Amino acid sequence: MVLFCRSAAFAVRQAASFIFTGTRRYSTNAPFKFILASKKGDKENVGLIQLNRPKALNALCDLLMREVNEALDHFEEDSQVGAVVITGSEKVFAAGADIKEMHNWTFPACYTGNFLAHWNRVCSAKKPVIAAVNGLALGGGCEMAMMCDIIYAGEKAQFGQPEILLGTIPGAGGTQRLTRAVGKSLAMEMVLTGKRLTAQEAKQAGLVSGVFPVQQLVPEAIRCGERIASNSKIITAMAKEAINAAFELPLAEGNRLEKKLFYATFATEDRKEGMTAFLEKRKASFKDK
Repeated sequence: MVLFCRSAAFAVRQAASFIFTGTRRYSTNAPFKFILASKKGDKENVGLIQLNRPKALNALCDLLMREVNEALDHFEEDSQVGAVVITGSEKVFAAGADIKEMHNWTFPACYTGNFLAHWNRVCSAKKPVIAAVNGLALGGGCEMAMMCDIIYAGEKAQFGQPEILLGTIPGAGGTQRLTRAVGKSLAMEMVLTGKRLTAQEAKQAGLVSGVFPVQQLVPEAIRCGERIASNSKIITAMAKEAINAAFELPLAEGNRLEKKLFYATFATEDRKEGMTAFLEKRKASFKDK
């Protein structure tokens, strides 16, 4: 028993000491099972998380979500990274939650176990997260995309919340974020009928901000991440906080928070550098301070 405990502790220490190399996580133990993680961009300042469960159409099982959270944690701690892109394959972003995994769950187990609670890690990231959606983004896949700050879609992407067809409803924010993104009427139609939106319809409805050819989607998302990462990371975090508050607060309170965050920028070196660079007609050199 003592030998087992020592071996387990050693494995935990070794698993924690990984580095990102190429397109997957390497350590002295096994890499991630259901995702690939790497750093992209000319300055390697954009984190890329690729859902990689092809036989299950990237169905979001508990382990996959925990791996996404772990990769996000490390990208958040990496001072070089200024933005993160989450994508799937060219054919599917994520076809939904893993029905086989949740099929035998009961109400007491869901309620006492706070089922799906850790799925919200994506939307709590301080660094901007961009969803690059090719193919199907259904159910939990659509919900994961909506947890991100920006959604780019491939021209063949489809978005939907078809849980009603399985005798349940969205449980990871679908009814809330979809309604805020596209309005009550369309959200009701999608949730109550399982209707899907094409990439072009999603763009028209305000769910996504850009539609691109399939093979150009991820490079475009990485370029967006590079543009974000070139700015001050601390000021970017403030801007993200202010925008997110618009969905939580009344207008007057939101404006007050914005003013406080705006004033707070004057306590940073980057605000002074940005304005000085503008006056001197040169490019700002931000230090994230």
